[in-house]
Amino acid sequence: MGVETIFRLDGRRALITGASGGLGAHFARVLHEAGAKVVLAARRLEACKELAEELGSGATALALDVTDPASIAACVEAAGPVDILVNNAGIAETRPFLDQTAEEWDRVLDVNLRGAFLVGQAVARGMAAHGGGAIVNTASILAARIIPGVAGYTAAKAGLVHLTRQMAVELARHNIRVNAIAPGYIASDINAGFFETEPGKAMIRRVPQRRLGEPRDLDGALLLLASDAGRHMTGSVVTVDGGHSIGSL
Repeated sequence: MGVETIFRLDGRRALITGASGGLGAHFARVLHEAGAKVVLAARRLEACKELAEELGSGATALALDVTDPASIAACVEAAGPVDILVNNAGIAETRPFLDQTAEEWDRVLDVNLRGAFLVGQAVARGMAAHGGGAIVNTASILAARIIPGVAGYTAAKAGLVHLTRQMAVELARHNIRVNAIAPGYIASDINAGFFETEPGKAMIRRVPQRRLGEPRDLDGALLLLASDAGRHMTGSVVTVDGGHSIGSL
């Protein structure tokens, strides 16, 4: 296989969770451009339908609540045979540790960790039945580092990294590769206001590359892990953060 084709995904079907916006929508566009048929799945079905219409042929939208096993089963059945899963659905609750409620903790863990387990298990069963596939979990540099106020999120992402390794070991015999992308801070409409403040600017200065990431900075890692270019990679966590997680104290 030549260099120009090794990252192509023609003839493959990709299911992307949390595809109604943000990184999920971006990942869907990238995989679709690489030739994959994409299934856009999220609770906000209308947003997924709009994106599917934008992408055109080879894109469909399905409702999915990753905390609901019945919703997952219905989505996976409707999606058909999946070759690539991008486990991307995630939320965060920001509150000091001493003030965080059990309900907030449960909500974040349910979506970010339990949801990834449930969707990963359901899709992997189908992959095992039809010869294998690739699973890409969206982790974070906060799986290894911390910032105040997001205890549930950091715990969930740390758990997701170890779940990635566990899945990789157990699913390798079924020709299923499981890896994760660990993004640093990615510029978005949601965080733009913060990074215009002095604390936000100070955080950017602590990134060795002195800039925030952009969604497109994740494209190479995504295509590597989803395609045959990464066919001997499983259990890996690819960090994409401009050197933030290894910056000096």
